[in-house]
Amino acid sequence: MANKSLMAVRELRTTFHVKRGRKTYALKAVDNVSFDLQKGEILGFVGETGCGKTTVGRSLIGLSKAEAGDVRYGGVNILALPERQLREVRLNVRMVFQDPYASLNPRRSIGDSVAEAGDIHKLFATAAERSRQISETLESVGLDPSFADRFPHELSGGQRQRVGIARAILPVPDIIIADEPVSALDVSIQAQVLNLLLDLQKGLGLTILFISHDLSVVGQISDRIAVMYLGQIVEIAEAEQLYQSPLHPYTRALIDAVPKPDPKIKISDGLAIGEPPSRLEPPPGCSFANRCPLVHDVCRQRAPVLKDLAAGRKAACHALDEVTK
Repeated sequence: MANKSLMAVRELRTTFHVKRGRKTYALKAVDNVSFDLQKGEILGFVGETGCGKTTVGRSLIGLSKAEAGDVRYGGVNILALPERQLREVRLNVRMVFQDPYASLNPRRSIGDSVAEAGDIHKLFATAAERSRQISETLESVGLDPSFADRFPHELSGGQRQRVGIARAILPVPDIIIADEPVSALDVSIQAQVLNLLLDLQKGLGLTILFISHDLSVVGQISDRIAVMYLGQIVEIAEAEQLYQSPLHPYTRALIDAVPKPDPKIKISDGLAIGEPPSRLEPPPGCSFANRCPLVHDVCRQRAPVLKDLAAGRKAACHALDEVTK
């Protein structure tokens, strides 16, 4: 894995305004998120549903409007680009969506959907060239070229997701943001799609931001993993390190919740009793404090920041700060 940063994200914030009765609340979907996406790697983003990981991916390419932050790609802050230039960035930073049926136009043939970006940016010199590239791209994701003449309703969920991936790699981008790409698929099909992404990543030299709520899935495909909780990254580490020695208590609880063949295996004491705090009226301090087995007084007063705790590892936890002093 290369260690050259292809995209550098700093203090990304995305806020949604939610109305409840007569009052409007500011929901911090992404709250000061910073990370580097290294060239050629697969970086997994994992966390409970609603933690903000999908909003991170969407904010990077302007599908969700970021309130603040700096996203450096190609030497420029793409968050500051006008829409016309942002469309050019989206040619090199592509997205694979969770629901392959909803993301495909039911009135467009598979071939037209796969060639959509090329058509918009006028990348095909001739109709024959367009047809050739569609066929080659479909074959690269395990579909017969004859699928080009079919429509989404004629395909299975796994086939539609392959089409979604094909659409994302024509033309070949620098970065793919894969947003829960296997969560809507059967387990056997999930494995096929994960293997396909790995093959394409190696064969085409792709860099992938892989978003999922399933830590076991993320662990199968990722080089590094970022763990999110209520809009913030609480830990980043190499995938093997994260599984073998998780640092943040939330990461330990996530790993503990992954089904294991031996029920006697236990990594942590799990989550303390309680629900996540309100996203609309969050309490001061650490957002994980009311569920954390390591909570201290400082946790309820001041929010921790993401810090380097070991080589290549970061975590945001006051209890870990005490350990590493």
